[in-house]
Amino acid sequence: MTIFIASLFLPYTVNFHDSESEDPAGARTSPPVSNPPSQAVTPTPNAAISLFERQHGGRKAGLTPGATTDHERIFTSDITKAEQEPSSYPFPAVPDDSNLLTESEAHSPAWGATTALNQPRARPPISPSPSILKHQEPTVSVLEPIREKTPLKVEPFRSHPPDKAEDRGRKTSFSKAEWTVETAEQGNGGLRNAVRSATDAGQLEDKVWVGTLGMPTDALSPHTKAAIAEKLEDEYGSLTVYVSDGDFDGHYTHFCKTILWPVFHYQIPDNPKSKAYEDHSWIYYVKTNQAFAERIAKNWKRGDSIWVQDYHLLLVPAMLRKLLPDAQIGFFLHIAFPSSEVFRCLAPRKELLEGMLGANLIGFQTDEYCRHFLQTCSRILCVEATNEGLELEDRFVNVGTFPIGIDPTSWDKRRQAADVEQWVKTISERYEGKRLIVSRDKIDSVRGIRQKLLSYELFLNTYPEWRDKVVLIQVATSTTEQPELEAMISDIAMRINSMHSTLAHQPLVFLKQDLAFPQYLALISVADALMITSLREGMNLTSHEFVYCQDGKYGNKKYGSLILSEFTGSASVFGNHALLVNPWDYRQCAEAIHTALTRSEAERQRVWEQLRRAVLQNSTGNWVKSFNEKLQRVWNEQSSREIMAVPRLPVNKVEEMYRKAARRLIIVDYEGTLASWGSPKSIIVTTPQRAITTLTDLTEDSKNVVYVMSSRMPEEMERLFRRVPGLGLIAENGCFVREPNTEEWLKLTNKERTDAWKEGVSQILSYYQERAEGSWIEKRHCSLVFHYGSAEDHEAASRLASECAGHINDACASQGVHAVLIDRALVVGPANTNKASAAELVWRDCVNASQKDEQIARPDFLLAIGDGRDDEPVFRWANKLESAKAVGYAMTVTLGSRSTEAKATLTQGVTGVLSCLERLANASPAH
Repeated sequence: MTIFIASLFLPYTVNFHDSESEDPAGARTSPPVSNPPSQAVTPTPNAAISLFERQHGGRKAGLTPGATTDHERIFTSDITKAEQEPSSYPFPAVPDDSNLLTESEAHSPAWGATTALNQPRARPPISPSPSILKHQEPTVSVLEPIREKTPLKVEPFRSHPPDKAEDRGRKTSFSKAEWTVETAEQGNGGLRNAVRSATDAGQLEDKVWVGTLGMPTDALSPHTKAAIAEKLEDEYGSLTVYVSDGDFDGHYTHFCKTILWPVFHYQIPDNPKSKAYEDHSWIYYVKTNQAFAERIAKNWKRGDSIWVQDYHLLLVPAMLRKLLPDAQIGFFLHIAFPSSEVFRCLAPRKELLEGMLGANLIGFQTDEYCRHFLQTCSRILCVEATNEGLELEDRFVNVGTFPIGIDPTSWDKRRQAADVEQWVKTISERYEGKRLIVSRDKIDSVRGIRQKLLSYELFLNTYPEWRDKVVLIQVATSTTEQPELEAMISDIAMRINSMHSTLAHQPLVFLKQDLAFPQYLALISVADALMITSLREGMNLTSHEFVYCQDGKYGNKKYGSLILSEFTGSASVFGNHALLVNPWDYRQCAEAIHTALTRSEAERQRVWEQLRRAVLQNSTGNWVKSFNEKLQRVWNEQSSREIMAVPRLPVNKVEEMYRKAARRLIIVDYEGTLASWGSPKSIIVTTPQRAITTLTDLTEDSKNVVYVMSSRMPEEMERLFRRVPGLGLIAENGCFVREPNTEEWLKLTNKERTDAWKEGVSQILSYYQERAEGSWIEKRHCSLVFHYGSAEDHEAASRLASECAGHINDACASQGVHAVLIDRALVVGPANTNKASAAELVWRDCVNASQKDEQIARPDFLLAIGDGRDDEPVFRWANKLESAKAVGYAMTVTLGSRSTEAKATLTQGVTGVLSCLERLANASPAH
């Protein structure tokens, strides 16, 4: 079985070596200047100078504003070119990269950020018009194939437009060049490390990467593209996805980074400076996702598994499901998933959710993200959400939590290198007598660097005794210029060092650069604390790396403290063993710093041991193993429930087993099964004569025990079936049971507990009912029903019902209450009582009766028929009963064509049910 791992960027890219291709107009030999999406400018010779350099007299990039010592120069001097190149260490089948920095972050840097590689360079596209009224092009329907002739309009760096000869020259230049495969910098380092460690452990023996090269490809000829794709597939196990430069830029820069990334991190791109229009970039997002789906489908074989990764490819699962209905598809989101109130701000919200729901299993980093997704689907798509996943009309989609971590094995190997120990010695000597707080973040609006510096400043002001004893070393990497944020950070850094520095002591070291891997590993090994203040982050593997390196391997007994934002996924992994903080609460963050520095060694060691245990439990190997096993298990379960796999009811077989049985238990749903749906408000409640006659014929056979189940109240059930002698009744979805030939009802719920929650739930239902004209609330003995089928605006009422279900399930879960959406209604009732619990009681009574009276046989035939979601628990119970060999023959039957756990289906509706039951009744000896 092959596992296809689809990620936007492949772990590999291409480097061109022909001197002809090193043309400034068409090659990239250093990181290009990244301009805001709304601009297309001609770069100047000084365009690559960072903001810090401009603000501080052209000083060398990376030195701290307001620096008073040269201590930080140890991180910037004599670093080799190879050491400056970050990568996802270690990765196989490429040139040795043992000195490269690990890619701890779970998202990609800017497109085209690869350094020291000679590659084609994309010309910057023209951005959307500042006025949405003028923003008309391009207009392409996402429902129709997007032609190759619909690229984004592009503008060259030069003042004159490129002519065809120039484009041919660029393509010819790169087509003639020699090239080699190199390790790519772009991509999800956490994912790559997980796949590599699982491969080394033998968990992923047959895998294939699917992704782009992470570089512009329009300048390559078809022959060159084919040669690159062939080499990557044959020698590196990678399928290359080619899309035009314009399509990729629209997908990645304009939709992923400008629309999705901010929204998923609780930042709505709706401010006066934003030029982000979803209708401009959505078509390119669709097209790029379609390219991935088609590439995978072309190579997929039955039995293969597909893992789709991250927010760049949200539409791929549904596209694959359409192309490969039987495929085993898993989707994992590496970043946070926002609350429904934030996600609903996206224009294509339904399309994105439906795209994800093409998977069999959807994985998230934390339970919080999982819950947000379930609530969002319930409210926006009006589908039923359970703890296990989502019940769609035609199938079930499982949802689970799979926190990703680091690979301890590779870290152990790398920490044995002599250069790491040398760096530990160098840093320890340079900061002897100081307490080190370390941070490593990208400079963007969600990492909370500003909040961290302000908290540190407050700490120094609050605890002046620490001013000359502590140093904060902030490693800050940046792939794009963010002038306002960088200027703000620079001002704070300058103020801290100006107020608290001496000639011999500098409290803040702000390195606007990344570190060589040995430096980084040494730094987190000697640090007394790591401080993470992300405003929102999917996980944060830097915290895992820090914890793992605090074991005192180099003779420095640290057991450093972890100060961690509660808004990171890692907060749920480490829990209260980390010093959890709200980054917006500067006082809390300052106190956390003080706590970290004043803890006793025994306390630090005790907490560290708990943190380390969490790191090992959530390793990359465990992530791959748990996700793979869960995907295979849910796919097998779902496949057995697929509509196409549910055969029509074999009436002849059922009749044969019915005749042979010594005793039979028949449980049939009422509305929608024995009779068409009627209004609960109806004054005259009647049952069709055909159903009365059929049930009477069945109950006349002494071998039969017949029950009818319904959501109606006991008194209604009595009126409906008063003409059928010897019939058992199950009312209010299992809350009440009346045995055959008795008048008393057995209540399966506690009245006091029911009365306790009904008042509060009634208020919630009333709130939503008032907003849906024409809807009404039905009060039953053990449940409440919000009927919205007759609402004037049915679509709006349906949305309100979904929102209401989520509200009740969140607020009342501790009271043992749940809300379930059924056809045109929302039913709120006890969570632990349903039709299955009532059926179990009926079964036990039948078994007990056979044990007390030798003339009464034990039931060896079970038939359960229903038509709705509330009947599924009965099907599940009956199937398990047969699997456990507690009954000789069990048949579960549903109506219509939908996802079900029933073994068979009847497509003729009520008529088909009555016809089947009539055949069974006629098969009795009395007939």
